[in-house]
Amino acid sequence: MTWLIFGILTAFFEAVKDVFGKQNLKKSDEYVVAWSLSFFSVIFLLPWVLYTGIPELNSQFWFALLIGGSINAVTALLYIKAIKLSDLSLTLPLVALTPLFMLVTSPLIVGEYPNFFDYIGILLIVAGSYLLNIKEKSKGYLAPFKALLDEPGPKLMLIVAFLWSITSNFDKIGVKNSYPIFWLFSLFGTMSVLLLPVLLHKTPNPGQKILKQLPMLAAMGFFNAIGVIFQMQALTLTLVVQVIAIKRTSVLMGVLFGHFLFKEKDIQQRLLGAGIMILGVLFISL
Repeated sequence: MTWLIFGILTAFFEAVKDVFGKQNLKKSDEYVVAWSLSFFSVIFLLPWVLYTGIPELNSQFWFALLIGGSINAVTALLYIKAIKLSDLSLTLPLVALTPLFMLVTSPLIVGEYPNFFDYIGILLIVAGSYLLNIKEKSKGYLAPFKALLDEPGPKLMLIVAFLWSITSNFDKIGVKNSYPIFWLFSLFGTMSVLLLPVLLHKTPNPGQKILKQLPMLAAMGFFNAIGVIFQMQALTLTLVVQVIAIKRTSVLMGVLFGHFLFKEKDIQQRLLGAGIMILGVLFISL
């Protein structure tokens, strides 16, 4: 059950990181926040790497880093922009679709196949996503899905969920061919390098903006680093889809944080929808 504890801790720190991300977006653009998330994660992971050392690396590691680092650089920007454009309580539940997409990507990439409970989970995830905007049902039975996709944040988060279903499998390949902390250090380092030209091109005086919000940006990176450390440790103990399933319980915490910290509305329907989506995720993890 160690992996389950690690998964729950991953979910908690993921939710806290999202709160800091939303708060940082009040004073900075998504390029500053996305780059800072990667960069400060690297800074907090560096002491661990110095302590544990650099493992022997093979071609599989470098292949996983090339693919995973490139896709995660894109998802970092899309993720931050999504929580900037829409409520946390409406946007975050969409990441629960990642295990749904993984029922397709995991067999192709790491040879892990779905079972009967996975298909029950699919139905629950779809039902939960429908309930996120159930108030739109009066406009037609498909209106809740349409309303969800009309919102810019959920639309971007849907893309993120799909891309994460791919990168989660490359995380497992990277961890297996190095070790968790070094993989994370390499992954976020690659993302920082790839996002830096985007930051310099899109944001005037980025250094000044980062220094102005240094404590909040650094805290976001710290909580992200702690969360992904637990995630990578869990990946060494069980299936990818199980780890990601438990991690997605962070959406329930995110919905609550969105309501109590940012005064977001429609909390009952969004909490119900998110809860059913998480139930579906848990079925997939069985």
